[in-house]
Amino acid sequence: MDVVRHPTARRVRLSLDPVSGRARLTVPRRAGLKAALAWAETKRDWLAEQRARLTPRLPFVAGTTLSVADRKLTIHWGPGSRRRIEIVGDTLSLSGPEATVPRRVEAWLKRQALALLTDETREYAALAGVAVARVGVGDARGRWGSCAASGAIRYSWRLILAPGWVRRATVAHEVAHRVHMNHGADFHALVAALYGSDPTPARTWLRRHGTALHGFGRES
Repeated sequence: MDVVRHPTARRVRLSLDPVSGRARLTVPRRAGLKAALAWAETKRDWLAEQRARLTPRLPFVAGTTLSVADRKLTIHWGPGSRRRIEIVGDTLSLSGPEATVPRRVEAWLKRQALALLTDETREYAALAGVAVARVGVGDARGRWGSCAASGAIRYSWRLILAPGWVRRATVAHEVAHRVHMNHGADFHALVAALYGSDPTPARTWLRRHGTALHGFGRES
């Protein structure tokens, strides 16, 4: 359990990270730590119940099926020395040291995500008449995309595992921030115009299913 002293917290609070399953105890600055820990001990059943509801983790190993840019691919590993990952039919095929499969599959997915998101960002940027300084990918848990005042846009690489219509709505959202660095009415109107449809269903999908995307590539 991680214990955090928070200067503005008004009460002791216990939460659970939906990805790692680690408990976090937030304690107000002046609250007694011993009492807070004793209270947390009474919540063991609650923690167990919450952990039981966590999204299953799906490591990148042979037999795992992924949806990659709307294409279902099952990881297939076989003995050999070929390092390159190839799409063969409905499989993501590779050989080489089996222990390196998870790392290599994740690296491949990140490359695919960066290439696709870069192309889609350029497409929407041209429609909006704006420039994008740089496109990058990362693995932030709290957001699917971000746009800096410098013109750089960054996405979660895990969007490559989401439906294409969800990914494209996210791209339209970030590109629209090159015009409006806020979430006002004009911003939302531009997102819809770029996307060509109401992006609300895409945001709803991410709220409901986004946590599941963070289960991919993590050890069970």
